[in-house]
Amino acid sequence: MKVLALILAGGRGSRLDILSENRVKPAVPFAGKYRIIDFTLSNCTNSHIYDIAILTQYLPFSLNDHIGSGKPWDLDRRDSKVTLLQPHNEWYKGTADAVRKNLHYINQVNPDLVLVLSGDHIYKMDYRKMIRQHLETQAELTVGCNVIEPKEAYRFGMLATDAELRVTEFVEKPKKTDLTLASMGIYVFNKDKLMSMIENNSIDDLDFGKHIIPSMIGKDPVFAYKFYGYWKDVGTYDSYLETSLQLIETVDKIQLDMYDKDWKIYTRSEEKPAVKVGSKASIKQSLLSNGSIVAGKVERCVLSPGVIIHPLATVTNSIILNDVVIKAGAIVDHCIIDKHSTIEENAMVGFGEDYTPNVERPELLSEGITVIGKGLTVPKNMVIGRNCRIFRSSNLKAVKDNIIYSGTTLK
Repeated sequence: MKVLALILAGGRGSRLDILSENRVKPAVPFAGKYRIIDFTLSNCTNSHIYDIAILTQYLPFSLNDHIGSGKPWDLDRRDSKVTLLQPHNEWYKGTADAVRKNLHYINQVNPDLVLVLSGDHIYKMDYRKMIRQHLETQAELTVGCNVIEPKEAYRFGMLATDAELRVTEFVEKPKKTDLTLASMGIYVFNKDKLMSMIENNSIDDLDFGKHIIPSMIGKDPVFAYKFYGYWKDVGTYDSYLETSLQLIETVDKIQLDMYDKDWKIYTRSEEKPAVKVGSKASIKQSLLSNGSIVAGKVERCVLSPGVIIHPLATVTNSIILNDVVIKAGAIVDHCIIDKHSTIEENAMVGFGEDYTPNVERPELLSEGITVIGKGLTVPKNMVIGRNCRIFRSSNLKAVKDNIIYSGTTLK
């Protein structure tokens, strides 16, 4: 049985606007040394699926550079390969349209089954179990599903099934519903069915959730595969920070085991020296990546490779990406700081009791998280409040009185 995995990795990640300003969402760093797409790629490798095509679109350089030949995921062997596919004449307008623009590649590989995956979710899953159910039920399409809270339904395709798990209802991103079974954006298609559904459809922005799946309900054997493991969409700042900090919980509370020797998460690692801890450092419940130097206080944080925390600096409840430097006396709380930024002496970022939601985009930041863009330098003694969005193009030296109030956006 020949299986081709198509990973949809062209999403802009608009709700992670600062983190996706210069990279696609699947290329956003996660859990210190990894990228989000590493989880999907590692699932393929661990499931012994080695024929993989990654459909990229927006700002593909970071993702292309990260994946390269696919060697970290054992995808550079004679009997395996990873292919990066980009749109030629026009951009993808929907998830199924992305596949439509690459039908020539599917025909070239000529698999029996096509496994369609999203490149921007955090989970560990053996796809072979889903494929086995697909074959046993003689389905034309099997949809991977996870149980969620109804309040989160507006972000997902929601579905209902009968006792045999045949899908009887599918609603894409409903504003209000009692359904709790959410599509994970994971589909197993019989190749010929997928080809016919796409080739015979003239909708311009063709999408699996909006068009393909609803049109198959009641006509074709469409089944749900229930996945009971850990699965998170980290497409918002809140979920990105929350999911990251869940990784530092104690063993009995942690939901995603990153230390499982039988299901490793592979990545392209930077060659950096071991973590160095200073004599007066204080570290509690944190993840420290290779090349980090901690001489100050770090509590409930995820530090990516090359982060330097100077003496007398305090960093709490935050995600600090690669090569960020936080200098003496600086205080950072509830922040996401992108790569190559510097927090100068005695600056305070994510400070105070004012939790005014972000004025420009309250739906993005309202819980107190402040986000600092790539390559920025926060000047000495500057105070930045909560729910702030500071883009990489911001001129922080021009800020009046060295204060950025809660809820502010700077571009």
